[in-house]
Amino acid sequence: MDALALKPGSVHVDATLGFAGHAVLAAQQLGRDGMLIGIDQDATAREEAAARLAAIPEGERPHIEVLAGNFGDMDELLMSIPVPGINSVLFDLGVSSVQLDTPSRGFSYKEGAPLDMRMDPGNQTLTAQEVINTYDAADLARIIRANSDERWASRIAEFIVKSREQAPITTSDQLVDVVKAAIPAAERRRGGHPAKRTFQAIRIHVNRELEVLRSGLEAAVRWLEPGGRIAVMSYHSLEDRIVKEIFASFADRCTCPPGLPVCACGRQPILQMITRKPVLPDAAEVERNPRARSAKLRIAQKL
Repeated sequence: MDALALKPGSVHVDATLGFAGHAVLAAQQLGRDGMLIGIDQDATAREEAAARLAAIPEGERPHIEVLAGNFGDMDELLMSIPVPGINSVLFDLGVSSVQLDTPSRGFSYKEGAPLDMRMDPGNQTLTAQEVINTYDAADLARIIRANSDERWASRIAEFIVKSREQAPITTSDQLVDVVKAAIPAAERRRGGHPAKRTFQAIRIHVNRELEVLRSGLEAAVRWLEPGGRIAVMSYHSLEDRIVKEIFASFADRCTCPPGLPVCACGRQPILQMITRKPVLPDAAEVERNPRARSAKLRIAQKL
């Protein structure tokens, strides 16, 4: 929140509203003359966030718009309200703690829950269960490898196909057991829960997370006013790589051949990097909130 440098009376977008943890802090800094726009595709999150924001005293509360949708559709969402531009935007990527801790959502490999993993069940039809039980081994291996760098992707895919021939895989417990069986015992003892990468990969595919991240970031940069800031918190290397690449593409747009003494292409930078390297949580924060361990924060400013 400090890095976003919010000013009273400005327009701020929380692209991943969730339960309004960041949004409440932002609203307090924007003040009654400001505008807060929250975007979330989860109906439960929107309802809870709206209630928390409404509890801010009226004389201190900015104008608030809670929009239903995915930040990948930011252009359409922002065009639906009377706002000419924005002064700051925050993306807090991945799955929220509430989603992880709600067994019926099927995000966590620690619960015996239905394999769902949809972030917007009301508008999404593809579920993790359908992916696991209908995709062939080649497609499963490609999804797991591309979305998680899982070295045992092909073997896990083969074990999934073999297991579902006996009975459909419908719960998180069943999928965890299959993944554990596929990964050699020595490897299972390294790097956390053995099914973590597979669950991450399937969730990313079900929700098209990497695709919508690119479109959402590009739209946010277009909507930012000069001097406006964009902050992104990511939680795995694939997300962080995309954020880094997109920020770099807006910061260094010159296409001239190396060694040319003067730029001839005329392509001026659009962003300035505020953080050359990602900001990481310190030990005290990780102790307070273990899920912050993998977080990386990158910030840039519109020129």
